[in-house]
Amino acid sequence: MSIENFNIKGLTSEQVRQSRAKYGENKLKSKKKSYFIEAIISLAKEPMILLLLVASVIYFSTGNIGDGLFLMSATVLVATISLYQDSKSRNALEKLKSYTQPKCKVIRNGALVEIRSEEIVVGDSLMIEEGNTISADGIIIHSNDFSVNESILTGESFSVFKDETKKDTLIYKGTLVSSGLAIATVTAIGNETQLGKIGKSLEDIQKEKTPLEIQINNFVKKMVVAGAVIFLIVWAINYFNSYDILDSLLKALTLAMSILPEEIPVAFTTFMALGTWRLMKMGIIVKQLKTVETLGSATIICTDKTGTITENRMSLARLYTLASNTICKADDVLGNAEKELIRTAMWASEPIPFDAMEIALHDSYKAFSEKDERPDYKMIHEYPLEGKPPMMTHLFENKQGHRIIAAKGAPEALMTISNLSTIEKQQIIDAIQTITAQGYRVLGVAEAYFEGSDYPKKQQEFQFNFKGIVAFYDPPKKNITSVLKAFYSAGINVKIITGDNALTTLAIAKEIGFKDAEKSISGEDLLHLEGTELQQKVAEATIFTRMFPEAKLKVINALKATNEIVAMTGDGVNDAPALKAAHIGIAMGKKGTEIAKQAASLILLDDDLSKMVDAIAMGRRIYTNLKKAIQYIISIHIPIILTVFIPLALGWVYPNIFSPVHIILLELIMGPTCSIIYENEPMEKNTMLQKPRPVTLDFFNWKELTTSIIQGILITLGTLTIYQFAIHQEFNEAITRTMVFTTLISANIILTLVNRSFYYSIFTTLRYKNKLVPLIIGITITLMALLLFVKPLSLFFKFESLSITQIGISISIGFLSVIWYEFVKWFKRKKETNTY
Repeated sequence: MSIENFNIKGLTSEQVRQSRAKYGENKLKSKKKSYFIEAIISLAKEPMILLLLVASVIYFSTGNIGDGLFLMSATVLVATISLYQDSKSRNALEKLKSYTQPKCKVIRNGALVEIRSEEIVVGDSLMIEEGNTISADGIIIHSNDFSVNESILTGESFSVFKDETKKDTLIYKGTLVSSGLAIATVTAIGNETQLGKIGKSLEDIQKEKTPLEIQINNFVKKMVVAGAVIFLIVWAINYFNSYDILDSLLKALTLAMSILPEEIPVAFTTFMALGTWRLMKMGIIVKQLKTVETLGSATIICTDKTGTITENRMSLARLYTLASNTICKADDVLGNAEKELIRTAMWASEPIPFDAMEIALHDSYKAFSEKDERPDYKMIHEYPLEGKPPMMTHLFENKQGHRIIAAKGAPEALMTISNLSTIEKQQIIDAIQTITAQGYRVLGVAEAYFEGSDYPKKQQEFQFNFKGIVAFYDPPKKNITSVLKAFYSAGINVKIITGDNALTTLAIAKEIGFKDAEKSISGEDLLHLEGTELQQKVAEATIFTRMFPEAKLKVINALKATNEIVAMTGDGVNDAPALKAAHIGIAMGKKGTEIAKQAASLILLDDDLSKMVDAIAMGRRIYTNLKKAIQYIISIHIPIILTVFIPLALGWVYPNIFSPVHIILLELIMGPTCSIIYENEPMEKNTMLQKPRPVTLDFFNWKELTTSIIQGILITLGTLTIYQFAIHQEFNEAITRTMVFTTLISANIILTLVNRSFYYSIFTTLRYKNKLVPLIIGITITLMALLLFVKPLSLFFKFESLSITQIGISISIGFLSVIWYEFVKWFKRKKETNTY
């Protein structure tokens, strides 16, 4: 039975155009936000921007117009860079919205077509299925076992059954289909829907800060507080030395600027937004930023079988009829018993099939039947898929009053309620074992006879005759073996959670090289376990069969209780609770229901599990590169802070070696390095051979933080050594400042190169493909050359041209203050080689 059997043609293309012209698009329109104004207001609250503005005002008030103009220009430049980064991040997230736009099915020009939900028009014939979010208001004209959850409008969480014969035939935008299928004529779209009228927007998602974002913000706040305290101390010291309020305030602001690590939140936002954009280009939609953080920590992937491990390309492969007690191939010449089995299985399916097995049954029926009986029969009653294990029953009747009552489902479910002898039960069990051992998926088929309209409350109350078994073959995906190997190499365990039986799943698992396939447990057995025993069994088992929603959820929670980071794939309504509970819920873009997509935090557009390997690799890359960027920021900020503070605190000859213009110049050099170079770094070759990183409360462990602090202190020793060398040589303040600045810039360049990897040598990382490295470093060297040798710039920044010897000494000290870490990396590699 197909759409044409219902005589629904839908709108023509011209009618669609006219309806759209009259009623508009199916969008919930709300007051538009001005992101630019929001970004400007956010910038005005930034401590660095405020410090720059204060410093520039002081320069102007003391008559230093040039310095004031430079800082004002720098303020504009910093603000422009921030706005650009914010725009880039927002654009990446806006593109994600278009990819996650829900789709729906409508009948137009007599054919079923899939469109974006915003393209629906009033008058469309909308087809909605289990797991869909309803895209418009409408009136039901046909339904099968159709129920809908309207809690978004009513607040009631239970499902309401509706059909064209009941008083309530209305469906509403934003509500969720709990079961069955319906066709409805669209009566309202956009703001004219019930959802639109009460002003609820499905797009209004409250943005929550991620754990890592909270950690980074807390770190920056601590640095701001520290900066404020030290600012007051330095202001007091300068004031008591000079009794000049403005001059001492300016010098204190210099140190405050050096302390603020404003690049860190910018780097975080940039990395996460561009990371989600890169994932989107790979066909992976990340709905929540915290998912990007968690990807690199995933320790277990729980995957369903059908459509994820297999193709979800069901073909009828084997038939077993109880009457003859024989198994035959579906493409053999079929006898009457086999044809009758297929016919009964087809009637037990939905009239408009959307499940792959039901489509295969309808196709097989159509292929062998001389006369298509489907238009002659009308469904008069139905029982939805339910029970443990599940089954479903449909009742049809033609105009002559001839009735068909057909059921299909798990063979065990039908065997329990059919009139079978002990011998017949054993014959069926033997047939199931023979068929499932070859990797086929089986359904039992039964029929019943019932007169009258006082139908039993439960389908299990019918007196069924067991007809036989239909078996389907769903081949494994071609790349699934290599995908499993990639997961195992990355230290990630894989578990299969399926509604199928154990023998079928075991056969497929062995075919694809699945580890420990013999360790399996059923959903029913799992429900009897609790506490430590449950956790132990879930940890040991790799295959979970005959699973239902409660059992799936129990597995996920048990794994989480043992501190595993769990990723879970799913596509149906029944998967939604487990997807929501998992650390990383993964929905399928093609066959996934809207409910599954809403519950998930990540969507694979092509339903390809290999993309999950790419996603985990990208998650690890983003996290590692963000760490490199922030370690670089910490390492380079320490020498800036100490080079400003120590000469002043110790009363050295030139106590205020740097002014705000020098600090902001360093900030402008460092910003692109951390946000642009490190974000663009490729994944290191050993990234997917490492175990998942543990999820801890702290972004850095003490070892990593100590590395950055030591790097910063040794760079400080380098700059202060140059400082003392210049004084010992009786150089003037301008030459001393220039040599210290040159040393710091040299150390900055070498640090950028050395910290591209905390394991591999600089000679290895120089071969990494990152075009931005030579570009940014080239710009930095060019800028330094201009500052040294272009007289107006030298005078403005109070620099002085250096001799070749002075430049060579400064660069050498900067080089040595960083390059020592290459020896640490060499010892790491040597130690690891000796271990193996």
